[in-house]
Amino acid sequence: MIVRVLVGLLVTALAVSLSVGAPASAATGDSWKVPAQATITIKGHGYGHGHGMSQYGAEGAARKGLTYRQIAGFYYPGTDWGTAQGRVTVLITADTTDDLLVEARPKLTVRDTAGGGRVPLPDNGATRWKVAVGSDGVNRVLYRTQRWHRWKTLAGQGEFYAAGQPVTLVTPAGDRAYRGRLRVGVTSTGDRVTVNDLALDNYLKGVVPLEIPASWSPDAVRAQAIAARTYAAYERAHPQSRAYQLCDTWSCQVYGGYDAEYPASNRAVDDTAKQVLLSGGEPAFTQFGSSSGGWTAAGSVSYLPAQKDPYDGWAGNPVHTWSTKVDDGVLERTWPGVGDLRRITVTKRDGNGDWGGRVSSLTLSGTGGKVVISGDTFRTLLGLRSTWVTFRVS
Repeated sequence: MIVRVLVGLLVTALAVSLSVGAPASAATGDSWKVPAQATITIKGHGYGHGHGMSQYGAEGAARKGLTYRQIAGFYYPGTDWGTAQGRVTVLITADTTDDLLVEARPKLTVRDTAGGGRVPLPDNGATRWKVAVGSDGVNRVLYRTQRWHRWKTLAGQGEFYAAGQPVTLVTPAGDRAYRGRLRVGVTSTGDRVTVNDLALDNYLKGVVPLEIPASWSPDAVRAQAIAARTYAAYERAHPQSRAYQLCDTWSCQVYGGYDAEYPASNRAVDDTAKQVLLSGGEPAFTQFGSSSGGWTAAGSVSYLPAQKDPYDGWAGNPVHTWSTKVDDGVLERTWPGVGDLRRITVTKRDGNGDWGGRVSSLTLSGTGGKVVISGDTFRTLLGLRSTWVTFRVS
């Protein structure tokens, strides 16, 4: 989501537009005077950090006839094709309790992680099963009919499995089914968390439709499967915790389990089975985001370059260009040290595209002093779609 610069032309056009019909505001270069009462229009390009693949761009590329391999090759230049398989472990953040609670179902088994095989759970009329730790520190398996009953003591933690069928996890946020195994994990700080252990491609089936519309062009969805599989393989090699490798939120990539799956996105996962992108023989760090806005942003590795993106701006992309309005009081409340805001000055951009590109830093000046802010902080605290912005004050 980055951009490179046509600054002279845009500054001239912007200065003219602001001097006609915006009486109390004037822009000079990348600096805008702010009157005592002002409305600030923030215009921007793209949505997200801009590193790697634009998801709207992938759809635009597919509409122009590119295959998923061509799409991946464009957004991750210099990577090689390879394979990855095996299992991943995922933190289920919705389960905030200390116990592991699942719905009863046929073929449900439990395993003691301290050793031993899977033990079938009896068909005894139970509606739910759980693993819970008692006040004595001992883990036990319990089942519920009209009330809870103890069934088995565990030496380690507990893990539920249902012969390859989904298991429904009960959480404070609601019930959700997951493929593979559900178990209690213990972090290095002693926290008890719920972990889903499953095959890599089964995990992807709960990721891809939450990251890109499954109804989009098949090659765009396949490209998302490649990016997501590679990202998961990279994260697996750099685990977040001793208890799990990935999380299920946007901090990793969004994962919704079996209930999130969709036939078209499952086909995309199957069509690209095991395929990943490699760098130096290892899974690449394949970041991706909603929209580049027309330029991708330089990332931390060579295969995440800043480059012009000709595919992002198709007619169906509502965030290729966007705008929002705030009054000056919003900025003053967010950064109270500035006092009464008098000027906005962008001090550094990345140099790519309209307006000189994404904002790296800016300064707010007012009666209380000056506040220097990074572009990322400005975006986050104001809830903007990206850091590729310019301003109009009226």
